[in-house]
Amino acid sequence: MATSKEYLQYIVDRLSGMDEISHRAMMGEYVIYNKGKVIGGIYDNRFLVKPTKSAKELLPDAPYEEPYPGAKEMLLITDPEDSELMEKLLNAVADELPAPKKRKK
Repeated sequence: MATSKEYLQYIVDRLSGMDEISHRAMMGEYVIYNKGKVIGGIYDNRFLVKPTKSAKELLPDAPYEEPYPGAKEMLLITDPEDSELMEKLLNAVADELPAPKKRKK
């Protein structure tokens, strides 16, 4: 089941206060970027983030789920309504991840 446009818009609306958040469609799902880094995605109407050290500390009870079969597990965001937590979480995850690699031409 692919993510619905309505669920994507719901999450985008929750994150609208953050300047550097963006998303890109990929095979019926959506990759979420913060500060130019992939921090998670929306898969089957589930908002998942990479399980960095800070993400695990901020969401100690979050369940792990596979975005798709065979993929590395990510943390499920169960309460995207908490905008203060979302901003803190997504900034912490982006700050913890390495800079994207430059593509060869």
